[in-house]
This record gives sequence, structure tokens and C-alpha cells, in this order.
Amino acid sequence: MSLFGHAFSWRDLVLLSGGLFLVWKATKEMHHNVSSDEDDPTSDAGPATMTVRAAIGQIVLLDLVFSIDSIVTAVGMTDHVAIMYIAVIVAVAAMLFAAGPLSRFIEHNPTIVMLALSFLLVIGMTLIAEGFGSHVPKGYIYAAMAFSAFVEGMNMLTRRARRNRRLRQTG
Repeated sequence: MSLFGHAFSWRDLVLLSGGLFLVWKATKEMHHNVSSDEDDPTSDAGPATMTVRAAIGQIVLLDLVFSIDSIVTAVGMTDHVAIMYIAVIVAVAAMLFAAGPLSRFIEHNPTIVMLALSFLLVIGMTLIAEGFGSHVPKGYIYAAMAFSAFVEGMNMLTRRARRNRRLRQTG
């Protein structure tokens, strides 16, 4: 398949579809988070947010889809299929184990949700660009994400310090 002079491989199509899905999903969740039901006449009044388990299920599914390259690389690096199975099982178990503490952290720090959705937008756009054959250096993406996470961490510390000052003044 060819479009705009670019021949698309199956890998490109997977990257494009995954990127479009991430952009759509993140945009939908961002819209839900910033609009109230009365602001959105198309709202069905049902919650657009998903449970932590459903989100983990989607992440596991996307992780499996996007790890095709990693699986091929792993097959080239090791002859032991059992090691690959163990690695996937350990990764999924760690994610499930962290789900509870992670959901409590998110409940106490709701701005993290918007940051994570922004990361999904960046990753989605990167996948779309790579699906069209444009390489995006991962170092730039990681640096931007690390800086954003640092700024959010500083904001969280600032909010905690303000809250503690108010408690000391009123108590």
C-alpha cells in the first residue's frame, strides 16, 4: 500500500493505527476531564473514565501489539522461549501488583492524570510520525517527559507545602 509516495509496511500500519488510537483515547479522556456534563450536549451522562483494571487491560493489549518488534529482537537474542514467557509474565504481574497503589496515588494527585494523558498524546503522535516513515529521536521524547514529570513533581511538593502551612495556621 502506498500513499504520498510512502510504501506502508504492516509495521507502519500497526504504528499508525496504534498512534491514532492513543491520540483519540487521550483526547476523549482529556475532554471528559475538562468539560462538565452541561457543557457537552453530546455527553451521555455516563462516566467516560474506565476502571483501573480496564485501563490495565488496554495497556496490556497495546503492549502486546506494540512489542512485536521487541519479540522479534528477543527471538534473535535468545533461543530460550521460556525466558521470553517469564519476562512477559513478570511484567504483567508487576503491573497488576502496582495497580492498587497507583490508583490511590492518582486519586490523591489528580493532575497526574492530565500529565499521563499528555504523554499518551505525545506517544501517539510519535507513533503516527514513525508510521509515515519519519524517525523521531526517543531521547527528545524522554527528555520532554522527564522535564514535565519534574515540573509536576515540583507542583505537587508546592501544593503539599501550602496545605501544611494552612493546617499549621488554622491548628
